[in-house]
Amino acid sequence: MIPQDLLKKVRRIELRTSRLVDDVLAGGYHSAFKGKGMEFEEVRHYQIGDDVRTIDWNVSARFGEPFVKLFREERELTVMLLVDVSQSQHFGTHKQFKDELVAEICATLSISAIRNNDKVGLICFSDRIEAYIPPRKGTKHVLRVIRELLAIEPKGSGTDISGALEFFYKVQKKRSIVFLVSDMQDRSWQKPLQIANRRHDVVAVRTDDKAEQELPNVGLMRIVDPETQQMRILDTSSKRVRNAWSQLAAERKIAVEQTLQRCNVDQIHAKTGEPFTNALRQFFRRREGRQTT
Repeated sequence: MIPQDLLKKVRRIELRTSRLVDDVLAGGYHSAFKGKGMEFEEVRHYQIGDDVRTIDWNVSARFGEPFVKLFREERELTVMLLVDVSQSQHFGTHKQFKDELVAEICATLSISAIRNNDKVGLICFSDRIEAYIPPRKGTKHVLRVIRELLAIEPKGSGTDISGALEFFYKVQKKRSIVFLVSDMQDRSWQKPLQIANRRHDVVAVRTDDKAEQELPNVGLMRIVDPETQQMRILDTSSKRVRNAWSQLAAERKIAVEQTLQRCNVDQIHAKTGEPFTNALRQFFRRREGRQTT
């Protein structure tokens, strides 16, 4: 039996993200991710404004008037969500935790995919593989994906992006769109990312919280690393301490961005407490513009 409070959370996220897909992101996903090609469907009479390159000269000659070919896009895309569920994702200081932000982003991407008749699959990982749902179509399947994200209780605490990518390209042979959703608090994952991106279309969705970039000035603060459980006491009233924290955060950010650039992987940056739809919409526009140039 599924607990009623979990069902309510799933339903609430489904309703919220469905509205976002309809009102804010309508058409963006479809334009950003094209199908495998165009399939001939039928011919019809030429109309003013039609591209002359689509004229079917054989049919036009046979009937003595111009006809054009109509094509239908072959989609049948597969979207795989590789979601970091390590302990560092259960953190947030601005209205929501990062894992709550992740659930909403994944729900939005999943609903966008099924609205375009694409398949959706899920891999949850920490320092091990926590859950795997093979890609399928349909609303019921997407609700299962959302429910898994909300209900999962990971056994591991750390982050192993390399292990997640290696598991992915073992179980998913067919070319897929891959959303790697993580705060990227891991090292040495460039090579498996490059390997995955050669065959698949990988997009990194980096989650973030303001307190991870800038310490508030609140005096002595006890900080516990959620993945290693190491504890430190910091004097946040010290400008030197706050500057050192921000410097380390900036260096981590640069390292992640350089890794993604070397692997030719696009990035979506989402922050707790801020509308992630802005980042998604900008990403879809970038992708659409790149495909039309």
